[in-house]
Amino acid sequence: MADPGRHVLVVHASAHGSTAEVAERIAARLRTVSVVVDVRPAGPDLDLDVDLDRFDAFVLGSAVHDMAWLPEARDLAGRLAPALRGRPVWLFSVAGIDPRGRIRGWMARQEVARVASGLPRELRPRDHRLFGGVVRMDGVPLWGRVFYLLARQRAGDHRDWAAIEAWADGIAAALPSATATPRP
Repeated sequence: MADPGRHVLVVHASAHGSTAEVAERIAARLRTVSVVVDVRPAGPDLDLDVDLDRFDAFVLGSAVHDMAWLPEARDLAGRLAPALRGRPVWLFSVAGIDPRGRIRGWMARQEVARVASGLPRELRPRDHRLFGGVVRMDGVPLWGRVFYLLARQRAGDHRDWAAIEAWADGIAAALPSATATPRP
């Protein structure tokens, strides 16, 4: 039975489903350590009237297109930022860059910095992690194909499930226990 004092909201914005699958994997991993998790897609139909006080922590994530979170995720982050001030928040981004390797790791850090610059300053996450996503080359313009070639990337599924699960384990370890911090 899950500890009713450890409740996490995981919200994601996904263009083709890859980021939604990452959010579900994070939620599944949190559930293995008795955390209650609600997973919801970002968007204008997300009911922000939900009692945010019932959540101990928040995980927000989005696919990255054109070096930014998807519009529905940026909008949601803007709407949630005032309510999440001082609350435990983690962010994740899913991009075409596989962050493994020295050069791609540097590129991933640059990508996270660019994404973070488009989010509200008052949203102060404990961590913002970039994970590789699923790269499809159909419809990618020539400049995009050249970028992937120079980055030594290829089409395919670049999600590192072990890294995603390890990150979720870190979130679980950082969550307050039900007995340690009673909610208001």
